[in-house]
Order: sequence, then C-alpha cells, then structure tokens
Amino acid sequence: MLAKRLATLAPSATLAVQAKAKELKRRGIDVISFGAGEPDFDTPQRVKDAAIEAMRRGQTKYTEVPGILELREAACAKFKRDNGLDYEPADVLISCGAKHTLYNIVVALVDPGDEVIVPSPYWVSYPEQVRLLDGVPVIVPTREETGFDLDPEGIAAAVTAKTKLIVLNSPNNPTGAVFSPATLEAVGRIAVERKLWVISDECYEALTFEGRHVSIASFGPEIKARTIVVNTCSKAYAMTGWRIGFAAGPRPIIRAMTDVQSQVTSNPSSIAQWAAVEALSGPQDDVAKMAGEFDRRRRLVVDGLNALPGVRCVMPKGAFYAFANVSGLFGTRRAGGATLTGSTDVASFLLEDARVAVVPGADFGSDAHVRMSYATSAALIGEGLTRMAAALKTLG
Repeated sequence: MLAKRLATLAPSATLAVQAKAKELKRRGIDVISFGAGEPDFDTPQRVKDAAIEAMRRGQTKYTEVPGILELREAACAKFKRDNGLDYEPADVLISCGAKHTLYNIVVALVDPGDEVIVPSPYWVSYPEQVRLLDGVPVIVPTREETGFDLDPEGIAAAVTAKTKLIVLNSPNNPTGAVFSPATLEAVGRIAVERKLWVISDECYEALTFEGRHVSIASFGPEIKARTIVVNTCSKAYAMTGWRIGFAAGPRPIIRAMTDVQSQVTSNPSSIAQWAAVEALSGPQDDVAKMAGEFDRRRRLVVDGLNALPGVRCVMPKGAFYAFANVSGLFGTRRAGGATLTGSTDVASFLLEDARVAVVPGADFGSDAHVRMSYATSAALIGEGLTRMAAALKTLG
C-alpha cells in the first residue's frame, strides 16, 4: 500500500528516545534524559517581543516563498559578520527549520542513483533524506583518535563518477567535533577538482568552544561557489519550536530550492520570521551566555563519563553532545542474564536499570558509542552520572 521508498526509512532515533523518556515520565517514572537535541534555555525575551509586535502589526499573512526580505538581509549580515562571507538576499532561502532546508537541497540536487558522501558518525537524517530521493549515501568513517576530524583522503577515495554531493557538519552532531581548517580546505579542494557540491551544515556554529568556527565556504571563491551553507535559529537562540532555518549558496541552486519549497510548504511562519530578524540582528549577549554554560557542562559530563568503568569519551569541541565509547561494556552481563552486545543494548540497560536515557550510537553510524546531550542542568548531569555509575556496578 505504501510507497516502496518508505521500506528502508528509519524513524528519527533522537526523537524516539525523547518520546520514550517523556512517556515514562508521564507514567510517574523518574527518568533523566540525555536525548534532547535542543537547548534547555528559553528563547530570549527580545525575540518573543519581536514576534508579539509582528502580530500586533498584522504580519500574519503569507510572505514571499524564500522569506521576507528583512530576514534574508539579516542572514546576509550574519554571514558577513560571523563568517566573512558575502551574499545577497537572492542567494538566501528561509525554510521551516534546517532539516527542511537540507531536504530542499537534496530534492534540488540528487537524482536516483546519485551518490552522496557522508562522513561518519553523522546526524541521523542525512542518509535517510538521500534514500528518500533514491540516492545512495556513501559513508566515510572518521576516527576517534583524531577527535573525529574529517578524513580528506578517505573522502577522495570514496568519490566515483556517480558522486554528486558531500555533506559536512561542523560543529558535529553527534560527536561534538569541530573540523580543522586544514581538513575543511582539503575537502573543499576535492569538491572543486571533482566538480562536486558541498552541504556545510553549520547549525551549531555558535557553540564552538575551542578556537573559532570556520566555514568551508570561506576558503576562496572557487570553494564558495560549490558550497551551500546551512544554518538555523534553533540552536544559537533556543528557537527549536519556531522552525526557522536558512541556506546561502549559488543562486541557481537557491532558486531551485525555492521552487521546491513553493510546491511543498511555501513560506515559513511569518511571525517566526520577524522573530528571527531580531534574533540575528539584535544583541548577541544571550548566545555568549548560553555557550559559556554549555562549555562548563561539557567538561562536567566528559570528566564524569571518563570516570566510569568501561566508558571513555573524547572532549567535544562544539555543539552540546558527548559521544561516549561504551565498547568496553560489550560482553558484560546484566543482572537478569542478558549480555550487552552493542549500543542499543547499552542504551536499553541504562534506561531500564539506571533510568537514564541516551541515544544508541548505531543510529549515528557507530555502534561503539552512545550520544549524550548535555542540554540539561548541571544538577541533572551529576545525578545522571551517579545513576549510571551505580547501574554499571551491577554488570557481571
């Protein structure tokens, strides 16, 4: 009955973990969830006020499909201010969240059989969106010992005559890696030489804790001309529910993405767009404050994880995730007799025995790991780690 393309479609693992944790809480079970992919901070008041003012002005109608001019201009100013990139409003598309933005790109560029290179570990939606268009995701592993930095040689070796696109995500979900400038430039050169397109998902840009965020599009006009830069208001401004994402890139591709959007969703919420103008253009103090708190929490969670038997975790340099290696627990047995053989087993054990929710790394392309979001309070991080330590003592 259903379309054949859905046969291999996997539901979002991160959303599934959040839903399961919420259901347990509704049943009165005390669960600490490290599954959230959103800040635990509130949207800045100035942004809420801008939305209220937009409603009072009657800004509640359809807008231009690519977004209001004021927001596209604000996005251009943000790219110039933060990344040194020059764009015009016609080079920008506003969509209903960055996930929507990414799907617009895949629809505009990927034909059946086209190959899309995705470094692993990866955000769960990259390969699934490619498969929905009958494209072929080609997974290129990164290594934990390099901090999950890009592997340009591995990417070059994966390029074939069918390769169309490379998807990059820095700061990275799920690893928290920040790709080094050298590897970014090397991959950019590969894209230019092989005439490939690059998606640069920079949604966690504001949460870069070591050094400064660098966009691959900043390595010269040739690389910029092959790159579509994706960003969002969700992470930096705690606006996940407002659903505003945006992309900047070569005008013909942005125009094609706009045509796709015109037949699917039309414009994002007019009210959310005006709120996003304030988010991007107003004072950035709230962003810096939030980033500082996440920086403190990442050290707390990683230090705690590295103190657990059978667990190790590299220090993430960005985003708000710790990607803990739990392979040292494989082969151990739970009190009930079941043996832990992979990340799904470990996640189930922690949820059932420790009442702690994490996301299995298998869903991100690495079964040796679990992802833990530290977008929660320091007190809950401490309590969650205490529960995990107690549960691990029961393993035989």
